[in-house]
Amino acid sequence: MICVPCGWRKLLWPAVAVDRSLRSRKNTLTARALQSSPRMNQKARELQARTHRFFVRVIRYCEALPRNDATASIGPQLLDAAGSTDSNYRSACRGRSHAEFTAKIGVAAEEADECYGWLLALQQAGFGDPGETEKLIDEADQLTRIFTASQKTARDRKSASEAAKKGVRKARR
Repeated sequence: MICVPCGWRKLLWPAVAVDRSLRSRKNTLTARALQSSPRMNQKARELQARTHRFFVRVIRYCEALPRNDATASIGPQLLDAAGSTDSNYRSACRGRSHAEFTAKIGVAAEEADECYGWLLALQQAGFGDPGETEKLIDEADQLTRIFTASQKTARDRKSASEAAKKGVRKARR
């Protein structure tokens, strides 16, 4: 096996044969995607890609904002929130426990909602491309809804699991 980032021969986790053509730094992200956890379902992978695309779009959007005091203050906060949305969802997918997943998905929801707020403020102030601002606001809103629903589902499943365990314990007595 070849370690894509450094080129050393070693065993990768999970053991996935990585084609030698993926050795360049340009293709490192592609190689990492091939090495994603086998436990992660297709919807989770798609949502990871979606949050990353959102982050990249926000980066480009912030670069195109006019330079003034307002955008100098809001731009970095918007970038931080979009980056946190992406990284916290990725972290939630790699959660070591149900509680960790629930906490991280909640943080991702909060950060996506923060993006929504900053984008709305920029739109109302008349900064940025109106079409792109509207698309980003819609995407931030959708991501917030997805993460909030996912967090609620995770909490409900945890409650149902705990209730079922209590029922089994009472039945054994």
